Amino acid sequence: MSQEASRIQDLEIRVTFLDDAVAALSTADAGMVQRMRAIETALGMLREELEALRSASGHDPHSEPPPPHY
Repeated sequence: MSQEASRIQDLEIRVTFLDDAVAALSTADAGMVQRMRAIETALGMLREELEALRSASGHDPHSEPPPPHY
């Protein structure tokens, strides 16, 4: 095998490994996007629940005066 053919074969092997790495990263990224969406949904639901609890208790922390150290 000539040196040029050997270099081409080495490059083809590298490209194959890079393709595998890109596919793995793409899969991991898709999973992270799904988890982030789930977290955002849960956070939104928690905010709504907190607002409902505040409204139900009649307690509005924004209407309180600031603590003495301010």
